[in-house]
Amino acid sequence: MTYTIEFLLKARLELIEAWEWYEDRQPGLGDRFKNEVYNCIRIIEQHPERYPERRKNYNEALVKVFPCLVIYRIHKRKKSVAIVSVFHTSRNPKKKYRKM
Repeated sequence: MTYTIEFLLKARLELIEAWEWYEDRQPGLGDRFKNEVYNCIRIIEQHPERYPERRKNYNEALVKVFPCLVIYRIHKRKKSVAIVSVFHTSRNPKKKYRKM
């Protein structure tokens, strides 16, 4: 059973910012990054409980190839998943759950 995905504004902005950063480093790398993030989200959509809960009600999925986490919340009754952050692992981990 698939869940509906809701991409929160913070996560969208982080994805765009990371895409721009990678694309500035090498043309096409931003697109590879975005594709890996979306592949991760497709897995979450199919199996949201596959990845561990790291903080109360927040799960984290590691993106393949890139040092990035997709942080999300599962809403079982609504059969939806809210993507709350696309977090680069080099950032301060204390900022991982701010303003969610």
